[in-house]
Amino acid sequence: MSEPQGSQGTEGTTQRLPVLEKAPDTGTDTGEYEPPPVLEGEAEGAAESRFWSARRVPAGIVALLLVVIAGFFLYDITAVRAEQPAMRWRRELAAQLAERPLDDIWVLVGAGIAAALGVWLIVLAVTPGLRGVLPMRRTRTDVRAGLHREAAALVLRDRAVEVAGVQSVRVRLTRTKADVGALSHFRELDDVRADLDATLAEAISGLGLARPPALSVQVRRPGKKG
Repeated sequence: MSEPQGSQGTEGTTQRLPVLEKAPDTGTDTGEYEPPPVLEGEAEGAAESRFWSARRVPAGIVALLLVVIAGFFLYDITAVRAEQPAMRWRRELAAQLAERPLDDIWVLVGAGIAAALGVWLIVLAVTPGLRGVLPMRRTRTDVRAGLHREAAALVLRDRAVEVAGVQSVRVRLTRTKADVGALSHFRELDDVRADLDATLAEAISGLGLARPPALSVQVRRPGKKG
């Protein structure tokens, strides 16, 4: 006689599926946007250095001037070595430098221009430039990201016009402050301002900037036509 295979056969061929436990309800909406994570060891909003500009135009101008001046002097020195008279401009320049006193107006003007150019070149050498690019928080050590101020201002403007009661929005964004001016054609101004504060604060947090700008919101009624 053969034993029944009902329950044993079913247990031998059926696999138990994993059970997914439901996370406890904490009262927060997990569908909301979360800002990019911050690297371990870095504080929230830590200062991130600005991007350095290549400054190709100033460098090209200085290089071109140096090449032209050096070419003139090299040609003149070569002519003198070949027993040719020196160029007229160099003879006059040498005579003027030898005869004019240091307190002469033209000497002072030339010295002032040279000093101003020197200070300008030093400032360009020690400052990063690219003020229109806002550094973003690093999520990886080998990647640096930046966001153009125009793009960030456009994001804030698009988020602001979604608020009920807002007719038009003007956004002026700097590295440290976001000035938002809105026109509201209905609803109470205080309610519109409160909604704008909350919406724009969330939008600034979502940009992932290393140094989020301070928010300033102003709401007013449109002016009367005519």
